Amino acid sequence: MSGDPSPADLFSLLDDEYARAILTKTSNQPMSAQTLSTECDASLPTIYRRLNDLEEENLVEKRTQLEADGNHRAVYEAAVGHVEIDIADGDLTVHVTERDTADRFTQVWEEMRGNR
Repeated sequence: MSGDPSPADLFSLLDDEYARAILTKTSNQPMSAQTLSTECDASLPTIYRRLNDLEEENLVEKRTQLEADGNHRAVYEAAVGHVEIDIADGDLTVHVTERDTADRFTQVWEEMRGNR
């Protein structure tokens, strides 16, 4: 990932139940903010705030999903596959690993073809 978040920023973000719920739910499939609002039982403004925070730390990605009727909507997908925390020599470090790009490309391609 381009620049891992600081441990303090990551821990603060993951301390929030809605941020954790967004990450876990979008790790299965891309979701719109409206769907996340329902799935997470949170207000839409709360979801958008958490999505902005997660995007700033490169933990979710926003993309445009085309609908069969020609319209489009923003959907969000977890960009992180693994978080590693190391404590060594008096330092705490965090390393975030992206989800497998090939799998994500396949998922997008299948959605475009209408296979999902």
